[in-house]
Amino acid sequence: MPILLQARHPFADTVVRYQAPHDNPGAWGLSLVPAALEEKLCPPREWLGAPAVLNLPAAFRPIRAWEVAPLVALHRRGGALPGGFANGRTLLTSPSAQALSVREQVVLHKNNDGADTGARRLTTLRTTLAAPDGLVCEHDLSHRDGDLAFRVRVTLRNAGSAPVTLDLATSFCLGGITPFAPDDAPGRLHLHRFRSAWSAEARHEKRAVEELHLERSWTGHGVRVERFGQAGSMPVNGWFPFAAVEDAAVGVVWAAQLDAPGSWQMELLRRADQLMLAGGLADRFSGEWSATLRPGETLELPAASLAVVAGTLDDACDRLTALQRAASAASAPPVALVAPATSAASGAQPPDECALPVIFNEWCSSWGAPTHQNLTALAATLAAQTGGAVRYLVIDDGWAERPSRGFQQNGDWLVNRSAFPDGLRATAGAIRARGFVPGIWFEFEAVNPGSCAWRETAHQLHRDGAPLQAGNRRFWDFRDPWVHDFLAERVIALLRDNGFGYLKVDHNDTLGPGVDGPESPGENLRRHLDGVRRFFQKIRAEIPGIVIETCASGGHRLEPSWLALSALGSSSDAHETPDIPIIAANLHRLIPPAQSQIWAVLRAGDSRQRLAWSLAATFLGRMCLSGDAPRLDDGRWGFVREALAAYHAAAPLIRDGRWRTRRECTASWQHPQGWQIATACDAAAQNLLVVWHRFAGAGGPVRHPLPTPGAWRLAREFSEHPAIALGAEAFTLTETREWTGGVALLAREK
Repeated sequence: MPILLQARHPFADTVVRYQAPHDNPGAWGLSLVPAALEEKLCPPREWLGAPAVLNLPAAFRPIRAWEVAPLVALHRRGGALPGGFANGRTLLTSPSAQALSVREQVVLHKNNDGADTGARRLTTLRTTLAAPDGLVCEHDLSHRDGDLAFRVRVTLRNAGSAPVTLDLATSFCLGGITPFAPDDAPGRLHLHRFRSAWSAEARHEKRAVEELHLERSWTGHGVRVERFGQAGSMPVNGWFPFAAVEDAAVGVVWAAQLDAPGSWQMELLRRADQLMLAGGLADRFSGEWSATLRPGETLELPAASLAVVAGTLDDACDRLTALQRAASAASAPPVALVAPATSAASGAQPPDECALPVIFNEWCSSWGAPTHQNLTALAATLAAQTGGAVRYLVIDDGWAERPSRGFQQNGDWLVNRSAFPDGLRATAGAIRARGFVPGIWFEFEAVNPGSCAWRETAHQLHRDGAPLQAGNRRFWDFRDPWVHDFLAERVIALLRDNGFGYLKVDHNDTLGPGVDGPESPGENLRRHLDGVRRFFQKIRAEIPGIVIETCASGGHRLEPSWLALSALGSSSDAHETPDIPIIAANLHRLIPPAQSQIWAVLRAGDSRQRLAWSLAATFLGRMCLSGDAPRLDDGRWGFVREALAAYHAAAPLIRDGRWRTRRECTASWQHPQGWQIATACDAAAQNLLVVWHRFAGAGGPVRHPLPTPGAWRLAREFSEHPAIALGAEAFTLTETREWTGGVALLAREK
């Protein structure tokens, strides 16, 4: 065999395989295969024998058809750069990785040793690699009982006597794609990824590797690579940090998702027959990143999640989003309707969040002009009309003092006394008195012109010796203890002293690839963002039970590490646009719906048809209401109450259901034509949530299969008119008018 199987570990329905070339047994690589298909693995061909042009003179060496991707790819400054026309395009094939050789692999078990009796055993495969000069790499692949995916974390340590500078170090490398073909698998491999833009998040893209120009060269000499990612403080600015490769011939999908609070990159590379998928921090080429490890220093790289499934892209995504659900599992004290006390650190999220409480955010009500008067009127209306079905009432931008009364002069975070003459405590108290948890908006990473903070340049991030300014924003340097102390007073003390239980944290522009400091621009940025995350943790520690919403101009921080610090994230800044149901449904593949906040803006002139359209979209995640609440008449409020009752009934399926979306729609999201049906089914296939939307263009009825054939009943329906007809094996969407939407809860007869 040309490839040696050095270790094999079965977990659930997946086999983790560590392989190495027969002529270099210490150079291990990682492969994941579905256990049910392990017997179908094909030994790779040893040599290229075709096309005929490869019948070269005997003086030429035989051309090897395979290679083993390194367990950790890295490039050391000063070492040889990649050949094969790769220099400047990728560092994945740097010879530096060849200096690492496996020293040992151990299996570590961590059993439940706390009060949580529901905790599951964690098994970690720790593979230690070392280079002759003392660079040590620990590659941890971890699996928790019951999971169907893996977490990978890489730690580098300089155990030598001289500094080592790295220009690339990957969080994961997954090789051997596809192991189910003995050759280069023509026509069967596809890359899945998700594009993103402001108010247009999560557009799925599927491309054949041949379309991406990733066919191997006739000799394997020229490197083929597709690299994508982003550089800055908005990790979902352009792409989501996710990639999947599908072998369509056998129905297997490999998927990877990065914890990416800042700059990141993914690369799909081919030099031999099989593909390698790798990712991690954006490197020196794409993110101005390098890091110098001095003797004794360590560097922990961002974690990644990996999965393989004999199934579909949706099945693979389910496995990764399940890990995100676990990371944000409820364990903190509940959010009380009285002002939160100051005490010990919190756990993950408040138990109340399990019920997916409804939010009302007043942004689309006042458009940046909240006052004590309009908020108390709003609270009174919501209390009278919703009967406790809304939990959070959030004050958005505009509550802070604006020296020249312009738009966005934040940074000092002093209360606008003309709008709140008795201070925020009076307003928050009035909100609580009417049965709501008060929330408030901050963009505390940034400062705007007109604020005193604007002049505090010594404590701001710099780029090329000058304060880093993007548009009308400069940014605090969270490596600076002064900044943490200042914001502890202006943010944490304000939240605590005024009794807020909900915090919306916005971030409205990106920092770009790097900032000034003692290390490389990219490494300085990474350390700054670590400081931002520590401040999030400080908020949660000092205000137990607070609910944090992560927003970055909508959805620019919808990735695992930010969502792990938050109860939920803003799915998008799409407030009243026709693409809201499309964005919300697409996000099911990337984040848990329980953490995906979706706007429904209620207008006084909305028809029941428009209200149904808007409200139905929120069943695809977390319902967030806004708009003209005090001006809605009793008839419209009655219809909204129907939606709220249906939402609370559907919450368990929204949170835990297996979501699938079926859509026949044109490519344009701003001018969609067609329809969409999204369903969430429980594990026992006994209950089904149906969320449907018709876009422009009238169409005929749509027949959709039920999870299991048999007798089903319509338990609840929310729409302008009845629209779901049940059969023995399918339901039919009978509504054929354009711009309609609705929800149905179906239950299987006992």
